[in-house]
Amino acid sequence: MTHTAELDRSKPVARSQKTAARLVRDFAMNKYLYIMMIPVVIYYLVFHYAPMYGALIAFKDYSPMKGIMGSDWVGFRHFADFFGSYYFRRILLNTITISFYTLIFEFPAPIILALLINEVRHKAFKRVAQTITYMPYFISLVVICGIITDFTNADGIINRIFVWMGYDGQAMLQKPELFRPIYILSEIWQRIGWESIIYIAALMGIDQEQYEAARMDGASRFKQIFHITLPGIMPTIAIMMILRMGNLLNVGFEKIILLYNPITYVTSDVISSFVYRKGLLEFGWSYSSAVGLFNSVINLILLITANYVSRRLNESSLW
Repeated sequence: MTHTAELDRSKPVARSQKTAARLVRDFAMNKYLYIMMIPVVIYYLVFHYAPMYGALIAFKDYSPMKGIMGSDWVGFRHFADFFGSYYFRRILLNTITISFYTLIFEFPAPIILALLINEVRHKAFKRVAQTITYMPYFISLVVICGIITDFTNADGIINRIFVWMGYDGQAMLQKPELFRPIYILSEIWQRIGWESIIYIAALMGIDQEQYEAARMDGASRFKQIFHITLPGIMPTIAIMMILRMGNLLNVGFEKIILLYNPITYVTSDVISSFVYRKGLLEFGWSYSSAVGLFNSVINLILLITANYVSRRLNESSLW
């Protein structure tokens, strides 16, 4: 009995020794790859993991003079204040609405563009089309928002077209009901080309013999798209959907702040812009940190849920 117990205790030790030996061999074979990975690891440690220590201020009445550890502990008071505030329902509804509409309309757009570009046979036209659609992504966001503001002003070109169609002529960004459509359409215009790159790359990996066999069987281009192309890039679509769900509530505050104004707060104010105003403009560091932490927890739950559903439905997942 004692001999058996000693053998049981020795098994974990033997496994750990084998694992250590395997890691040493792997490092010897790929030492340059490990060295190249060091800056990336340092970056994430410094800029992503170390700042998580600052999340403590969400549970404290933070004062810069006292520091994080010296500030008074208040527990969940800031969370309770946020959940009971007048702004909670409004900014949560705005965040979910803008995120949902962006997911519905902006997420499929690069997939459709990639499918269209893949069907183009003229190589010069394909390169020109790709270049034109990529360009908005590389323009400064400040410039993008300036263009949107100028074009939708009372004397802007887009506004003039709508006036010709019967619109009243008021600046479009001064109307709360128009903020969301303008934001989502501008997101599609700005990101469609850049986000299509990964789908175009996935399309290049599809076995061309499948298309040849389908053509020999008389399949049209539409049938080839639905029965070969889309199933071929479905794992990529699933992974991108999981990543998007993990950032569903992270509506970029930069563009929101550059486009919104107090008149449109009712439909444009989201969690990230609320955190910006409370934290940096009103110096409510602890309160804004509590709101931001709440947002991060919800995103984490959405990410885990989307990964689980994707793994069950099509066996594609991040982990």
